[in-house]
Amino acid sequence: MPDTTRPKVEKISIALTQDMAAMVRDAVDSGEFASSSEVVRDALGDWKSKRMERELKLAELRQLVAEGHASGYVEWTGADEFLARAREKAGLPPRDSD
Repeated sequence: MPDTTRPKVEKISIALTQDMAAMVRDAVDSGEFASSSEVVRDALGDWKSKRMERELKLAELRQLVAEGHASGYVEWTGADEFLARAREKAGLPPRDSD
């Protein structure tokens, strides 16, 4: 009976900058990871999560745009006010005034 609990592993070769390769080696040498493959798998997992989060945010923005279009005409108050409200909604600090 085949083992279906572990994902199939494919070996590939990648090229890293010297700084990136040093970071991988340091992570293994410090004992944080058992191997360079483990470092790369962890990094790819984080990258995948960030991509999924980005896609969710984009879907939410698309929904908000669609709702805005469906709601009808709204008088334009200017880019500064619009951007300030968008930054506030996104949880970002206000921009400094020049």
